[in-house]
Amino acid sequence: MRFPATGATTGSPIIYLAGGPGGSGIGTAKWRRFPLFLAFREHSDVIALDQRGTGASEKMPPCQSDYSLSLTEKIAPLEVTKQYRHAAIACAADWTKQGADVLGYTTEQNAWDLNDLRLHFNAAKISLWGISYGSHLALSAISLFEQHIDKVIIASAEGLDQTVKLPNNTALYFERVQQEIERHPELTVSYGNVALRMQRVHQQLQDNPIVLTLNNKDETVLSFLFQKHHMQLLASMMIADPNQYLSILLNIYRDIENSDYQSVTQILERGMFNDEKLSFQLMSMAMDVASGITESRLEKVRKQTKNALLGDLLNFPMPHLNNAIEGLDLGDDFRQPKSSSVAVLLFTGTLDGRTYVEGQEQAVAHLNKVTQVKVVNAGHNLFMSSPKVLKTMLTFLKGEVVEDLQISVEATFVEQLKQSILIERQTY
Repeated sequence: MRFPATGATTGSPIIYLAGGPGGSGIGTAKWRRFPLFLAFREHSDVIALDQRGTGASEKMPPCQSDYSLSLTEKIAPLEVTKQYRHAAIACAADWTKQGADVLGYTTEQNAWDLNDLRLHFNAAKISLWGISYGSHLALSAISLFEQHIDKVIIASAEGLDQTVKLPNNTALYFERVQQEIERHPELTVSYGNVALRMQRVHQQLQDNPIVLTLNNKDETVLSFLFQKHHMQLLASMMIADPNQYLSILLNIYRDIENSDYQSVTQILERGMFNDEKLSFQLMSMAMDVASGITESRLEKVRKQTKNALLGDLLNFPMPHLNNAIEGLDLGDDFRQPKSSSVAVLLFTGTLDGRTYVEGQEQAVAHLNKVTQVKVVNAGHNLFMSSPKVLKTMLTFLKGEVVEDLQISVEATFVEQLKQSILIERQTY
């Protein structure tokens, strides 16, 4: 989808790279970031791209395997990994039978698609604008054909060897969350030390999983054994944007410790774990497996997992599916950083719980012309967090110097926690 330029002079076409992997660029343009697409037209044509295997480019249906995890029995983490690997291999074989080139779903091939798009527009260079996996894709494009790239804007950066995030950085994330909580005495009293509570609840669930009764949308009832790995996986999915789900998560932990399971039941009734059969989307699964992880980083992840708050579940089902599909992994040459002089603008949310601050700095350390802007209290999806973000991006696209390297936004999860306390007081 092309948004034609409106300015007096036209720069290099800007191609939007959605995250995920698996997000729809066209869907993003229609929905959450539409004002940004319109604003960028001042500079050049803006292209909303559905990457191979996503949105309007989707060809293969999801695969539901014959492998499953029991919803009512205690399951060891190694068994979870085993079943997911079996399911991934079976799904890859099924997609191949349907005519899909599974080995073509890699970030390198995805990047070459961008160069083909450049040729389609008869452009000498393109500019890239991406977030999360979209930054991963942009970094791959820089490695492959930097001579055809003008400028790059990325947020929530994921490096080429960062498909799996370092587990120890989760603790540093919650230290930043704790600092925000401790600015408000009433929250400190109610929520205490967040990380310690999480550890207690995880141990509680490991020793005595909870039997929950979930009401399905079709009015059937599901019995579900809620275990430690379920809680860790739930937390992994809810910390990306603190101002969206973090307050709910902290209340779930507090409630479970107090033997109140209403809040966790309400979340689970959205259907997160209610299907025994393991299923995958081709693009999202294959891209992560192809990007993989170096052996040295994998060893570091394994060591850190033992005492990490969320174990190795932040990027599930990676690294569990590492090398599961024969011939798909791109190898360490892909994951090796290559220096570049392409101008890059990076936005980093200080409360990003998906691509942590520490990892983002490492992701671009090999680039020579990086301007990093920290958005204080913002999470993973930060492009719409403040009007100053758009202003900064337009400044960068004009080739002007970005002088304000810090943007502050409100930590709204704090107000959400205060509201929870107020409701409790009114109730009791």
